[in-house]
Amino acid sequence: DDSQTPRRTLKDYIPVPGVYSVGRLDRDSEGLLLLTNDGPLKHRLTDPKFAKPRTYWVQVERTPDEAALEALRRGVNIRGYQTRPAQVRRLESPPTLPPRNPPIRYRKTVPTDWLEMTLTEGRNRQVRRMTAAVGFPTLRLVRVRSLRLTLEGLEPGQWRELTPLEIQQVREDSREQSSSSRSTP
Repeated sequence: DDSQTPRRTLKDYIPVPGVYSVGRLDRDSEGLLLLTNDGPLKHRLTDPKFAKPRTYWVQVERTPDEAALEALRRGVNIRGYQTRPAQVRRLESPPTLPPRNPPIRYRKTVPTDWLEMTLTEGRNRQVRRMTAAVGFPTLRLVRVRSLRLTLEGLEPGQWRELTPLEIQQVREDSREQSSSSRSTP
């Protein structure tokens, strides 16, 4: 029973005061989390009207058919809310990831598949709700990319400061409007 175990927070991993997460990962998710001490930048990166892309590797129960993938690409209705379209593709092989702790629910008789999904909005548990809405529950969810930043070279619980070039790129990306919100002449 882990209800007695204190929940680890960012402060347990990051000994830097005054930084805040750009977006969130729910307790059952893992992966890239950008931190900043710049409030306006955080707003531009998280406000849905700016539609900043985040990419996830998603392990789902069973193997989604093309109709399910196409529904995710178009956007699905979740409790009366129509999600924005997502970029979705099936990964040809399971990604190389460290073991999850605790491990995912595993059933020998039920196959799993891995998807790569890129969303431009971040509603609460959205990826999980989207895959469930098309009949393929999420078992494992890993954010692997946010803007141009990736998890490359980092193990779970590790962190690093951005390079000056990465900081410049994040600031540039935060000022750009996405194609979905860009006005046409």
